[in-house]
Amino acid sequence: MKEVLARAEEKMNKTVNALVNEYGAIRAGRANPAVLDKIMVEYYGSPTPINGLAAISVPEARTLMIQPWDKTCLKAIEKAILTSDVGINPQNDGSCLRLIFPPLTEERRKELVKGVDKYGEEAKIAIRSIRRDAMEKLKEMKKKSELTEDDLKNAEKKIQDLTDRFCKEIDGIAAKKSKEIMEI
Repeated sequence: MKEVLARAEEKMNKTVNALVNEYGAIRAGRANPAVLDKIMVEYYGSPTPINGLAAISVPEARTLMIQPWDKTCLKAIEKAILTSDVGINPQNDGSCLRLIFPPLTEERRKELVKGVDKYGEEAKIAIRSIRRDAMEKLKEMKKKSELTEDDLKNAEKKIQDLTDRFCKEIDGIAAKKSKEIMEI
């Protein structure tokens, strides 16, 4: 019973961490190096993340600066950013790239908030799915007489409490990200 609860909690934690990573990649009008995390650059025949090829800094609130350690890969990084879904054209000055994030329009902010809400809902669905799987395992254990009726009820209550706690945490994270996006 304890391992079922522990496994469910671990999976729920992973779901919340995945949501936080997803939110990190959402551009909120401010420069955030996390928007580059999913972009891979073709470097000597193998896909490499940008942060493995260059130093990424935020010199101003809406500017990202990418300084490659090997200047020969500057064009490859620029190409990878252009073909990605970041939606910003990098400015190449020969030694580094600058990404200047335009201020978001009200309409775009509302679209982003809808996306935040959608990701939050998907995470809560994943949490409830984990709860369902754990409940099925516990009922299976009860059938095999590995658990008593009282143990089953107790474990179901603990799993429900876990589910409620993680759903509340997801709501809080989503609300914080929505507030950040709507700030001007």
